[in-house]
Parts: sequence; structure tokens; C-alpha cells
Amino acid sequence: MNIVIDTNVFVGAAFSPASSSGQILAAVADGRLQLVWDDATRGETMRVLAKIPPIDEDEFVDLFDDDGHFDGSTTPEDFEIVADPADRKFAALAAAADVVLISNDSDLLDVRDELPVQVQTPSEFVSSRPEVSS
Repeated sequence: MNIVIDTNVFVGAAFSPASSSGQILAAVADGRLQLVWDDATRGETMRVLAKIPPIDEDEFVDLFDDDGHFDGSTTPEDFEIVADPADRKFAALAAAADVVLISNDSDLLDVRDELPVQVQTPSEFVSSRPEVSS
């Protein structure tokens, strides 16, 4: 299953590997899930992780493998309903790739019913897919 993961899920996993966020990244690492990413979302994630001193962003580099790279076009400008412009790129990628977006961000969750993409929290995603937590 392919998914887009918002930066806050990486942060959550770094601080709590046993959390739903950590379980999702573990499932990506062992091939049960495929992280879909583009240059904009990878860049945003690495930039944010690098700003948080206890986190070693290099720990996550291998999750951005070539198989998950999305090289099609996305339209973040179509997601102005999302208050934070930095979050629009994640919604646009998930919509373009037709995959679930996993996020803990209220700017995305508050408008998820109005977005053309499914947005789930890490705990919602894990509870709806038992194979992720196994």
C-alpha cells in the first residue's frame, strides 16, 4: 500500500518509536508500506527534522527510496483551503498519487472532509489496518 506521510509523523516516530507514527515508519522500513514522496515533500521533511536537535534526520533517509518517488505534477495551489502553505504540498501529492495522507496536523485534519484526498491520523490509519501493527 502506498501512502504520503506528513512531516509531523516523522517527528512523532522519532520521539516515540512505539507510537502509531513509529509503527507506520517501521512498516515503511520493512516494506509493508511504500512511502510516496516528491522533491518538495522530502525537502520539507528533512528541513524540519534537521531543526530538531535530538532527531538525526539521517535515520530516515532510507525511507525515501526510488520506488516511492513521484515524478508527476502536483498542484499545491489548488489546496488553499489548507491554512498552512507548507502542508499543501503533502495534500497535493497525495491527491496526485491517489493515496492516503497520514498527518497529525490540524490544518489538514480540520478540512479533511473538504479535500479530494483521504487524510487520516496515524492512530486512525494503524487501527484500520492491523497488518501495519503486526
